Amino acid sequence: YRTALFDRHVQLGAKIVEFGGWEMPLQYPSGIVQEHLLTRSQAGLFDISHMGRFVIRGKNALEFLQKMLTNNAAALDVGWGQYTIIANEKGGAIDDAYLYRFVEEEFLLVINAANRKRDWEHLTSAARSFKHLEIVDQTMDLAMLSLQGPKSKDILLGVLKSGQLPEPVRNALSISAINNTRVLISRTGYTGEPLCFELFLEAEAAAAIWDLLMERGACPVGLGARDTLRLEAALPLFGHEFGTDPEGDEIPIFSSPLAKYAVSFSALKGDFVGKDALFKQFHAFENIVKETFENIEALPRITRPVAVIGKGVARAGNKVFFDSRPVGYITSGTMVPYWLFEGEGTASRITDQKRMRAIALALLDSRLPDGKIVDIDIRGRRIQAKIVPYHLRSEAPPYARPILCDTLKPKPIAILKKKPPETVRTLVGEAAENTLWRQKDCVNLIPSEQTASKMVRLLSIMDPCGRYAEHRAVKAFCEAEVFYYQGTKFISRIEELLKGQMAQFFGCNLVEIRLISGQMA
Repeated sequence: YRTALFDRHVQLGAKIVEFGGWEMPLQYPSGIVQEHLLTRSQAGLFDISHMGRFVIRGKNALEFLQKMLTNNAAALDVGWGQYTIIANEKGGAIDDAYLYRFVEEEFLLVINAANRKRDWEHLTSAARSFKHLEIVDQTMDLAMLSLQGPKSKDILLGVLKSGQLPEPVRNALSISAINNTRVLISRTGYTGEPLCFELFLEAEAAAAIWDLLMERGACPVGLGARDTLRLEAALPLFGHEFGTDPEGDEIPIFSSPLAKYAVSFSALKGDFVGKDALFKQFHAFENIVKETFENIEALPRITRPVAVIGKGVARAGNKVFFDSRPVGYITSGTMVPYWLFEGEGTASRITDQKRMRAIALALLDSRLPDGKIVDIDIRGRRIQAKIVPYHLRSEAPPYARPILCDTLKPKPIAILKKKPPETVRTLVGEAAENTLWRQKDCVNLIPSEQTASKMVRLLSIMDPCGRYAEHRAVKAFCEAEVFYYQGTKFISRIEELLKGQMAQFFGCNLVEIRLISGQMA
């Protein structure tokens, strides 16, 4: 098969390969590395029309979806989508999918290209038991594009003729128009980007929309970079993280961290295919999270991100060892590029410097915690790697930020060198300066933080300027503490000084403090 954009790919000089029965672009002349980096820093444009697209409608459509899919389709309001899985009775995945509800009367199910025929036969066979139900394969009639990256929102806003973008929430949907063409837009993607959109439109209009997005600055991206992007985001791929493992055993659905978002045991859902097996996996997953490891026979291995420390590139099928005993296999692995960021916390900024790193996903013994060093058998050599919680974080838009395994180490605490009396004198002076600054030299938009009159201060038992210093560690900023409000640099520094004093007094390496005033009381 060929998508409606095949000629565009050829004109752009793409390397065409067969994938799931389709002739698709693996990469363009810029190359996989550059396409990956451009998606992370600008906007990548993907032709994903090879994905299967089934429209499901009719009076029994919801009942059918509740039976055949793992997620709770009844919770899907118009204007929303959800990640879901087509399960078998043993709790394995026939396929993973996305279910969209753009309009009240029908659902759109997007599946993997290589599984389209099998999924169709599985679903239509089950559909015979439902009287008022229609399933239509619109793969050839409905094109599908993906626009991912920091500039994707601005590009789309510049081409919309009517309608609007979906609400800035993951899985939100909208119906708009581009070039007089009706376009269904979802805030979904397969890259880990915080700004992500997927577009559904008539196949005949795909080339014109593609050209328009390219003119606005979108960069064409092939299947090669799509795979490195999803690997960096630790997203599963059927045939690697779902399906069967290298030993031929079926991979349990809950071995994937995304299963907790894709499987529902809501009372509204009732019985569904694979429910009993999945319920056992779910309880095993709970015990793994609690680190009790009781009754985890249903989930002996789970998929984990792994960062290669030694020299080498992990590939799917490589065996993994811990203390010389086999503990699992690499399911996906390669070298991926990343941009360097400078600065800390909210002050961090992307640079024009780039690096490469070897990362992987691995199906490992469920009892292994984050931080453990394992060995990967790469062509007969044992190469060290570290189990990490993630390779990438996306909660600080507009950028998805790479998380390197060495940045996950706790930072050393600075031990104070000054003697306590000298430190106290310095702090009293700085505290007075900070108080004057907060009350006289800055405008605070928080009502309770505004400078009060002398009379109000006399009536108050507490200076309101001592509040609103909440903060938390943000994973996207490598666990840096980020304060909720501005004007708190002084408080932040005092906390660090307190940590140093406590570390010195108690002789410890790690100190965590909590505010006991204001909203944190």
